[in-house]
Amino acid sequence: MTSYKERLKNITTIILDVDGVLTSGEVYFTNGDVMRALFSKDGYALQYAVKKGFNFFVITGGSSQQIKDSLEWLGASEVFLGSSKKSEVYKKLKEKYSISNSEVAYMGDDIPDIPVLKEVGFSACPQDAAVEVKQMVHYQSPINGGRGCVRDIVEQIMRVQGKWMNEDAFEW
Repeated sequence: MTSYKERLKNITTIILDVDGVLTSGEVYFTNGDVMRALFSKDGYALQYAVKKGFNFFVITGGSSQQIKDSLEWLGASEVFLGSSKKSEVYKKLKEKYSISNSEVAYMGDDIPDIPVLKEVGFSACPQDAAVEVKQMVHYQSPINGGRGCVRDIVEQIMRVQGKWMNEDAFEW
């Protein structure tokens, strides 16, 4: 069996879910507003990956414009909100950007992510993902969603490709 690290060599594109991956999955309701927290170390790794030439996309079932704006600020080329069938969005992304499955890393945490996780070259999940997801991914981060699991996979991809900690790493 091939080491999951071998799969990281060809990755050019990182696609993420939001709730349970970029956030802990907790949702706070205050005066009608919904609040979520993004982990700053995940944010740093994502903007650095974009700076080094990686594509970054988000496919989420959520509908928060604030999350979308924040992720675009970090360098996401496109953020797809309200995605009830993530595999259809993924197919359109591949066509639009001429991306092959072997070039894609996808991190998801729950059952709606499984169809995309089955297609990509490198599938990953946080430590606290659904059991069904944990059983089928190439890599399970030892870190929970919203606590640095995204940094974990982005850093590993970039290290394998020799793109982590270059001179430009010291600027946000």
